[in-house]
Amino acid sequence: MEIILRRDYEQLGKAGQTLKVKDGFARNFLIPRGIAYQATESNKKRYENDMLQQSRIMARDRKKAEDLSAKLENVSCTITVQVGEEDKLFGSVTSQNIAEELSKQGYEIDKRKILLEEPIKSLGIYSVPVKLHPEVTGAVKVWVVKE
Repeated sequence: MEIILRRDYEQLGKAGQTLKVKDGFARNFLIPRGIAYQATESNKKRYENDMLQQSRIMARDRKKAEDLSAKLENVSCTITVQVGEEDKLFGSVTSQNIAEELSKQGYEIDKRKILLEEPIKSLGIYSVPVKLHPEVTGAVKVWVVKE
C-alpha cells in the first residue's frame, strides 16, 4: 500500500514522503495512529493543506514570541533573599522563583522555559535567558538583593 507520512517517523522516513509499505502495517498501525495517510489524490491535497495551516500557526506563534521577547527585554525582576555572613545566600534563586516574580508582573512564563544553567547563589544582577519559541529566546534581568 502506498502511504504519505504525516510526520517524521524514525523507521520509515521524513514527513511528506510517499512510501510503499505492507497493507497490514499501514491499515493497523500507521493510519489509525495518525502517522500516515493512504496515498490518494485527495489525501495529497489534504496533507498540503495541513502543512500550510501548520506553517501559518508556527508563524503566528513565532510572532507572538518575538513580541513577548521585546517586552521582556525591558522587564526586571527583583528577588529579595535572606543572607548570612559575607553576603552568602540561604538557599538559592531558581527558575521557579523567577517565574513567580514574572507572574506578579503579569507575564505568565513556564518555569521550564527559563534557562538557568544552575541556581543563582550570590547577590547581583543577572541576565537570564528565556526560551519562548524554538527559534526565539529572550532575556530577563534579575536583581538578587538582600532583605
